[in-house]
Amino acid sequence: MFTGIILELGKVISVEKIAQGAKLKIFSEKLIKDSQIGDSIAVNGVCLTVTEIDRTKKVLSFELSYETLKKTTLGELKKDSPVNLESALTLNTKLGGHLVSGHVDGVGVIKKIEKTGDYIKIEIEAPQEVLKYCVPKGSIAVDGISLTVVYLFTNSFSVVIIPHTLKMTTLGFKNVGDSVNLEPDIIAKYVERLIGNRKTDRDEELLKKLKDYGYL
Repeated sequence: MFTGIILELGKVISVEKIAQGAKLKIFSEKLIKDSQIGDSIAVNGVCLTVTEIDRTKKVLSFELSYETLKKTTLGELKKDSPVNLESALTLNTKLGGHLVSGHVDGVGVIKKIEKTGDYIKIEIEAPQEVLKYCVPKGSIAVDGISLTVVYLFTNSFSVVIIPHTLKMTTLGFKNVGDSVNLEPDIIAKYVERLIGNRKTDRDEELLKKLKDYGYL
């Protein structure tokens, strides 16, 4: 599990195609200090396992499966691409964002970028399997970054980015038409699972209240 608070902006050293996947090497100044082989690290919101560590060159290596390349934006990475990095949540970690599993549910496309003073408003077109779990003021992970949904539209949603986030994450490099990994709040999925198969009058009333209060 992760929190969606990016700890470091890393840089892709290489992406090497291998049988049924790829090998990804990333330069890391901070996370590599405490990383061990087998650790989980979120790369642009995708939970990956550290397979090799070169502390002299400060390089972390990961193996990407065919499924990961197919379902996320990691297949688009190139040499020198910036990437968001976050180490796994521990019992001593501050939960500054929200609970993020690192399992991407869909890929979105940046539809619009508007600047208002020092802030940036981004509208992201997203698949319905992601949007159905989104609510205004609810949480969503965009390339692993914990953000708050501002507005929800039929085929998209918008978020507002503060200067610090632009500086510390890949969002500062994004343009209209770029793709991003999306993971909606996992709590919404559990709620759907728990009450989705039950249709009693009491459950319908509970569902209505959850929707009224913005939880669904």
